[in-house]
Amino acid sequence: MNETDESIHEQVSDDPFCANLGIDIAEVSPGFAKTTLSVEDQHLNFHGTLYGGAIYVLADAAFAAASNSHGETAVGLESNISYLQAAAVGDKLVATAKETYAGKKTAEYEVTITDGSDERIATFRGRVYKT
Repeated sequence: MNETDESIHEQVSDDPFCANLGIDIAEVSPGFAKTTLSVEDQHLNFHGTLYGGAIYVLADAAFAAASNSHGETAVGLESNISYLQAAAVGDKLVATAKETYAGKKTAEYEVTITDGSDERIATFRGRVYKT
């Protein structure tokens, strides 16, 4: 990792909300990031599956790391998520964020969330404003 990647890695790793959920940043490079979450009982809803909000936060953390990986501040403008499958205790989820558009003041990212079998759990899309 270069200095910028390490700085973003530290910022995301120090995020108290992500830390409370057990979200780890696995990788950061320009326009790219991966975050992980091992699903535990504390993450489940009353159906016994992972809360959609936990999946959203996992994706949002990857989105934030990737969009801030160029060394300038990027803030979210909009995002959406499509849930495709449920996740259960024991699943290790991976959110992979990739830059799909980089303009002068805005950028767009797609985040795929997969389980340990590389099955897609959800798809997240987000757009940022670069300050």
